[in-house]
Amino acid sequence: MAGSCASPPPTPGESLARRRTLLAGVIIVLAALAAYHNSFSGPFILDDVAATTDNPSIRHLGSALSPPSVSGVGGRPFLNLTYALNYALGGTEVWGYHAFNLIIHMLAGLTLFGLVRRTLTSRLIARRSEISNRRFEVPEATLLALAVAVLWVVHPLQTEAVTYVSQRAESVMALFYLLTLYCFIRSQESGDRSQEKRSGFRPLASSLWSLASIFACLLGVLTKETIITAPVMVFLYDRTFVAGSFREAWRLRWRYYLGLAGTWLPLAGLMAGLHHREVGFGQGVTWWSYALTSCRSVVLYLKLAIWPNPLVFDYGAEVIHNTAGILPCVLVVVVFLAGLVIALRRWPAIGFAGAWFFVILAPTTSLVPIAQEPTADHRVYLSLAAVIGLVVLGLYTWIGRRSLIVFAAMAVGLGWLSVRRNEDYRSEVAIWNDTVVKCPGNSRACYNLGNELEKIPHQTSEAISAYEAALRINHDYAEADNNLGIALANLPGRLPDAMAHFEEAIRIKPDYAEAHNNLALVLAGIPGRLPDAISEYEAALRIDPNFARAHYNLGLALANTPGRLSEAIAEYEAALRINPNYQQAHTHLGMLLANTPGRLPEAVRHFAAALQLAPDSPEAQENLRFARQMLEKSQNAGGAH
Repeated sequence: MAGSCASPPPTPGESLARRRTLLAGVIIVLAALAAYHNSFSGPFILDDVAATTDNPSIRHLGSALSPPSVSGVGGRPFLNLTYALNYALGGTEVWGYHAFNLIIHMLAGLTLFGLVRRTLTSRLIARRSEISNRRFEVPEATLLALAVAVLWVVHPLQTEAVTYVSQRAESVMALFYLLTLYCFIRSQESGDRSQEKRSGFRPLASSLWSLASIFACLLGVLTKETIITAPVMVFLYDRTFVAGSFREAWRLRWRYYLGLAGTWLPLAGLMAGLHHREVGFGQGVTWWSYALTSCRSVVLYLKLAIWPNPLVFDYGAEVIHNTAGILPCVLVVVVFLAGLVIALRRWPAIGFAGAWFFVILAPTTSLVPIAQEPTADHRVYLSLAAVIGLVVLGLYTWIGRRSLIVFAAMAVGLGWLSVRRNEDYRSEVAIWNDTVVKCPGNSRACYNLGNELEKIPHQTSEAISAYEAALRINHDYAEADNNLGIALANLPGRLPDAMAHFEEAIRIKPDYAEAHNNLALVLAGIPGRLPDAISEYEAALRIDPNFARAHYNLGLALANTPGRLSEAIAEYEAALRINPNYQQAHTHLGMLLANTPGRLPEAVRHFAAALQLAPDSPEAQENLRFARQMLEKSQNAGGAH
């Protein structure tokens, strides 16, 4: 009886098939490495900082499953856990985060290969495939699946989801999405009597694969909301390739589909905080405007899938409010959707591919509006597989094995374009400059370019030009006014201009605490305006009581106001409660305490803390030395008395 449980040894044909499958997997991995070999040194960009270096929840694995709600990891605990694992292995070394992204991309490519290969060779679907009059044999199915996976892996449209670290949300979710469907296919193969007899599988294997499918979907729920469509696509796959109808699919596997649908319950809870991430309706965009904008986005995605140029890092936040100029895009989408409905009835396999493209895009193009980013290349990451699959199978059906040469040439060309695109990610200035060139009407791109230029010595004038360009495009851009004011304040004779921009930023956005603080800094340097500066600091702190820098600056202003030293001390102490490592606050608080009767020991402690934070500072060394001498003299004088 024990012998009956063992699987029979593989036949020579099965051994050859396994070697071919292994070789195909190696080719997919090597293709991904070739396309992304130059992506590891790119810095953290934009949202990467909030997800990694400024994300305290990833410092300890125990807190990783409770990500902050206001960053790109909000409501996505598994995604946050991946960053925590990165941090545990290599801190904030950026190459490790890029390597993790590429590994996920490789795994997704391998899963796509397995999914396509098993779909093409399955005995369950042979009778329902209109792509060919016969079931694909294993060797040709392996080649076609390899072509699909390699083209998908090296396509330059994927670079944003792979090279832009914080968009691993898309690739990790896609991996679980693919695994959900792959495990479903395996569960059906395991439950097939002929397969069971040949391979030794027992019915238990089918149940385990079904549970694995549900678990993969659950992990996707904990990664990104787009996974909400996975149960729908599995159900459609079942109807198209396995059961033959929705009714039969439900009759045979209703328990499994209830399990899949059950993953929507935790997803609903995680999506409850979407408004914190400026996502969903109620963010200043109507359903009609977003629908029009999405028509333009979908047409752009289709175009980039076929001709991936130009690729833009940030398309801006422009939302279309009327059909003028967008009508052709609306018509294209309507025609495609109508064709999809017809194909689902007459050519189900082709209809499934079309549904794959549109249904996966649906959450971000219709169900959950993203007002600040209505269009983004990374959203096509998984949908792209449908376009590539149709192209590969269509060409193979048309010209046969000669198409393999075409696929190889396409892979080389697309891989080369990906390598070139990765060069744009080599620095923050490079990616934003590329974005401004390709999308000159994008005020956000100009603003971010200015931010990066301002960090580079002797690039202040270029940063100012970028901020001014952002304001020419968007006159009500408070952040651009604020940062332009900061840049101008550092130039001789430009303080009046800086003050004007801070005031404009406050006019546009009255609750802009940083602009109030910056305006106060300028006012504090103008004779007779110190009371006005204090009022602005206080305004900033009413908006944000935890603004440590404003507490510190208010302390400086109060220390220079007769009779308000105790208030100044209180502000420095408030700054240190918020940020205990605020070295300047320790220093200035120590100075005030040193001149306050009976508080010299406290002054010594603060000077010591300042020196610990800046051990190479001669000023900190001298302050501590002088305070200790004063304390020693005071103690000696007290003892003599």
